[in-house]
Parts: sequence; structure tokens; C-alpha cells
Amino acid sequence: MAEDIVKSLARSATKLLPQEERAETKKKQSQLFIGVPKESSLQEKRVPLVPQDVELLVNNGHQVLIESKAGAKANFSDHDYSEAGADIVLSRNEVFKADTILKVEPLSHEEIDLMQRGQTLISALQLPAQPKNFLQKQIDKKITAIAYEFISDNTGRFPVIRAMSEIAGNTAVLIAAEYLSNVNGGSGHMLGGISGVKPTEVVIFGAGAVAENAARAALGLGASVKVFSNNTSKLRRLQEGVGCRIFTSTLQPKVIESALKTADVAIGAIRSESGRTPLVVSEEMVSKMPQGSVIVDVSIDQGGCFETSRVTTHASPTFSLHGVTHYCVPNIASRVARTASYALSNLFAPVILDLGEGGGIDRCIKQTFSIRSGIYLYRGMLTNRYLAENFKLPYKDLDLLLAAI
Repeated sequence: MAEDIVKSLARSATKLLPQEERAETKKKQSQLFIGVPKESSLQEKRVPLVPQDVELLVNNGHQVLIESKAGAKANFSDHDYSEAGADIVLSRNEVFKADTILKVEPLSHEEIDLMQRGQTLISALQLPAQPKNFLQKQIDKKITAIAYEFISDNTGRFPVIRAMSEIAGNTAVLIAAEYLSNVNGGSGHMLGGISGVKPTEVVIFGAGAVAENAARAALGLGASVKVFSNNTSKLRRLQEGVGCRIFTSTLQPKVIESALKTADVAIGAIRSESGRTPLVVSEEMVSKMPQGSVIVDVSIDQGGCFETSRVTTHASPTFSLHGVTHYCVPNIASRVARTASYALSNLFAPVILDLGEGGGIDRCIKQTFSIRSGIYLYRGMLTNRYLAENFKLPYKDLDLLLAAI
């Protein structure tokens, strides 16, 4: 009896001693099975995940399936992905057995046929340019689809669009510099300026992220920059963004014509919220530009803002009209595929980690607004009002659907 009392007192004393604190570890809610197919579009060279982020996902317990040669055009080898922990498969059918499909471009009709019922898709949307049955086929498969260009951050901005706009703006200026040089049959101007030589003149239409980055790049090279936009708030923000006073104006035809008469480079960076980009430069204005000048129409994916613009390809990127070289390739970011892939992967990897830590797509979209903002199909139900009205399809409110689960 006395012995039992002693043992009890000893245990009580031990409890009173300082104990080692045990850190609470958060258990992983869900392991995801992610498939990355090779992009089928001839224009697309980007890949949504780079090897470093594949390794991050694998180390967090997720399985990543990569179709062979998926990153080849961005100079990532199968060996790079294999070393990062991905499973490399030769069959496209095998990739589409994954629970979550991650792509850069929208699904092709053939890829929709490969999708499994109830899968999750993360890709670009671009549905206004697609036929109605493209959307209907996804609905029939009960797919949950997230458009990455609609995913927003805490400030309400769209990080993917912002990143691609930064790349497009900077690259547009570098493209113009290439086609001004003698090597590519240009006028022989160096984009920028040196002491004692008149600087090249760059005219930019638009005042968004593409325009701001194009202006910053051109100014950094020493060029003279003029920016046109009807949004004076964006013009003011652009002035603050580039850090110096530059010529800005609203879209007044006479002022535009005067600026283009001496311009060496004109960049179209106007983005329409819906529908076609407005035409702000007529063919007559283009015909008065100096011989050998260059037009880079970044707005071409929405029709272009120059009347003379027509879509070109990476294989045949330019044409000449009125002595002016036109570069009108959609998806300029794919021209610098490796950099663009890193930019995309930097955004996709945290989203996938959030999906995993949140317990999968169904639980995560209830808790994470940024992911919920990108959803346009939930279990085959169309949750984007604009698309529903545009394609005359039934619409379901996502919040109401989630409340019923």
C-alpha cells in the first residue's frame, strides 16, 4: 500500500516538471494524382509545371504523371522530370487517367474524349472562341473545370494574366528590336538611343500590364515612348509604374496619326473586356509610317487594334504591308517558353498544394476564394453566368451548389 502511494506521488511530481513541447503537425488532407499531357497546339511550347515544382509536389505526397516530351519545347527533358520524382509515360491515354489534368492550352476535342467522368481540369478557358459543343462535351462528362486566367489573388488581381502580360510586354519590345536590325531586313535602327543620335520612337496603344512593361523596356533601352489610351486612370498608373514622365494621350485620331508618322515601332496592347479589340489605327495611318518601321500587335488574339493586322504564326511571324513589318503572332509568351513555363509553374504549384492541403477540390473551393473564382464548371454544371448567357446553356450559382453539399 505504502509502495503504491510512493509511486503515485512520483508520477504526480513528474507531471509537474517542465515537459518538452510537442509541435502540432498538420496532417495532409488529400493526396492528388496530377496528369500533365504534352500540348497538342503547334503554337504552344510552354509546360504548366517545371521540374523543381514537380519535386515540391511529390515531396508533399502528390503523384505527378508527365507525358513523354511534354517539356521538350521549353528545354525540360524527361530525365529532368524523372529525377524530380514524376512518372513518365509514353501513352497520352495513361496521362488522362489522372484525377486532375493540368494544361496550358484549352482541351482539344480529342482530349475531351480522353477525359474521365468526374475529373478535374485546370487549363486556359478561351471558350468564347470555341464552338458550343466544346463546352457541352465537358458538361456531359461531369467535369469540374478551373480556368487559370480567372484565378484571383487576395487583391482581386489575376496573377496568371499579369505574369503573361509582363512577358508579352517585355518581349514585344525585344521583337521590335530584332526586326529593326539589318540582320532581319529592317531599317538598321538600334532600338533605344546613344549620345548624339536621335532615339528611336515607340508608340504604344493601351495602358494595362502589357503596355506598362513594354514602356518600361523601351525606356530602359533609351527609346522615346508615347502611350495612348482612353482610360486616364490607367495612364496615370502607368506613369507612376514606369517612374518618369512620358508622353500620354487619349485615342485622338489626329494625335495618333501625327505620332505614327515619325514612329519606328508601334505596339498594340489594348485588351477588350469582352468581344473584339477596337480598331484604333487605320490602314491609312499605317501607310504614312516610315519605311522599315515595325508593328507588334499583341492584341491580335482578340482581333488586333491595327486595321492591317492579320494573324501570323511562330513559323512565319511577319509580313510587310506599306513598307511596314507586321508581327502578329498570338501567344507571344510561348516565344520564350522556358521563362513563361517558370512563371506559370510558380502560380500552379501553390494552387495544387492548396487543393491538397484543403482536402481536395470539393472542400478547398468552399474555403479558398482564389480557386473558387476560377471555376466555370462544377461536376458538369455551368457556374459562369457570362458563358451560360453567351452559349444559351443552363446556369447554376456555385455558392448555392456548395451550400447544398
